[in-house]
Amino acid sequence: MSRLKHDVTALGRDEFVSLFGGVYEHSPWVAEQVWDQGLTDAHNDADTLARAMARRVAAAGDQAKLDLIRAHPDLAGKAAVRGELTAESTSEQARAGLGECSPDEYARFQKYNQAYREKFGFPFIKAVRNSNRFEILAGFEARLENDPEQEFKTALEEIDKIAAFRLQDL
Repeated sequence: MSRLKHDVTALGRDEFVSLFGGVYEHSPWVAEQVWDQGLTDAHNDADTLARAMARRVAAAGDQAKLDLIRAHPDLAGKAAVRGELTAESTSEQARAGLGECSPDEYARFQKYNQAYREKFGFPFIKAVRNSNRFEILAGFEARLENDPEQEFKTALEEIDKIAAFRLQDL
């Protein structure tokens, strides 16, 4: 159990969305829907709030889910090089050592990002906390073998993990 720093039951909708709208990358609709459903003291626990947010994503339509997946950046991609990532993504990728890639590793990331997008139509998503660039590259290789339905499901599972980690930090 990890108590949040903020009492969510005391927050208005705008304040709640301002604090938690970035938990799901560029998708404040998740926080909006959770707030709209009503918050109790139990939601002051990061794990409980994470489950509530994951349920809103699971209940969304396929297009909303695809849009959510597509809102994520490529790992060690061009947006990272240009400094265009959200603060959360920048921190997560840095902690995984993606800024320390050798030229060969960076080229592999670019190759895998392109192959993955061509096959699935969305970016490779992995909750990179507690991972390193070697594990991430291995994950690319393994998941490129998945079928589109499985990878869509896996991407959403990874997004929920990312959101749970982000909530632990708030």
